[in-house]
Amino acid sequence: MLRHRAGLGGILAAIGGLFAALPAAAEPKFTPPPGCTLQTTVQLHACQVANYYTCAGDAPGDQWVSIADGEGAFFVSRTDAETRWMESVSLKDGTVEKLDAAGSRDNASFSTLLATGRDDYDFITRTNTGLVQRFKGFDQLTGESTSIDGVPLERCAFEMEIEDAAGNVVATRKGMQVISRQMRVFFAQTETYENGFGDRVTTTEGPVTFAFPGDADFAAATPQYDCDMMMTDLSLDHPSKEALR
Repeated sequence: MLRHRAGLGGILAAIGGLFAALPAAAEPKFTPPPGCTLQTTVQLHACQVANYYTCAGDAPGDQWVSIADGEGAFFVSRTDAETRWMESVSLKDGTVEKLDAAGSRDNASFSTLLATGRDDYDFITRTNTGLVQRFKGFDQLTGESTSIDGVPLERCAFEMEIEDAAGNVVATRKGMQVISRQMRVFFAQTETYENGFGDRVTTTEGPVTFAFPGDADFAAATPQYDCDMMMTDLSLDHPSKEALR
């Protein structure tokens, strides 16, 4: 009996050694579509991760972002060199929203913001479900510089009204964000959102770490920060400012 116990112990020890020698399960990685190149991975507060990539067939300056939460990717968006919101796709319900550049009075301009410190905009978007929305507001640099994970950024205040096709205000948004001149990207930080019923929510988001080609966290598909906290009130149908612009 003792020999059997000893033999079993040796077998278990050997099996344990085999498992110890096996590599840990690899973290899932983000893979951009064919013809596209991943540029940057940004871990965000509120349990989100954003992967920015460019595609060979797009206009110069265009870039895409795929945003994922703890359940996987849920939003994809393309902006142009002026950070205009050209199109976005909700991966949860298939809604596609596109900029109506010709029908807009004053499209957003990142170049104007950098040159003058302020950019006013008044643009229209249309979805494949027939929803038409008008976004009126401004972005304004505060003159304050900051750095997150070694990446230089600048603080930028914003205010926005969202109207329906009939001109009714359905939501207002205001808060603080940061911009990257080099990446030509807006990142959310703090925002107060109020819908047409007067329901209001304040969120705190924004980047925590940046990863570039060769960095360990580059192409991460899983968010790392605040995932044990309930950070948003989904009942207000409140997309992040990062997703918007």
